Amino acid sequence: MSIAFRLNGAAVQLDVAEDMPLLAALRGPAGLSGPHFGCAAEACGACAVLLDGRPTMSCALPSGSVAGREVTTVEGLGTPEAPHPLQSAFLAEQAGQCGYCLPGILVASAALLRDNPAPDATAIRQALDPHLCRCGSHNRIIRAVLRAAREMAA
Repeated sequence: MSIAFRLNGAAVQLDVAEDMPLLAALRGPAGLSGPHFGCAAEACGACAVLLDGRPTMSCALPSGSVAGREVTTVEGLGTPEAPHPLQSAFLAEQAGQCGYCLPGILVASAALLRDNPAPDATAIRQALDPHLCRCGSHNRIIRAVLRAAREMAA
């Protein structure tokens, strides 16, 4: 089956089975490496993408369900030449160690800052609660989101 949708701002058409998990379609035919496979149970957040602007786990989401919709992965947030303020803040705060969880955390943080440009630490923790990080970078992640919010407001 051919599924047409917008991916990181561009129209795409992928020839995949309708029930193929979106994560597999993104990492396979779409050629992206940002969203990561974690638990396959929508419980860790490593696979999170924005679906029509809302954080969504892609590991169990059927590809057919995104037809005609907008999907944004971490690759769609910024570029190496023009990183998203979150990407710059995460680097500046050294908010990642292994980085496996960060693509999902970054897209969820982008959605948070779009909806709440001046979140406090509690709001950030609530927004990122579905995302597991085992490296112990939580405080740096919170600082990075706060930093990005300040920079985006300036």
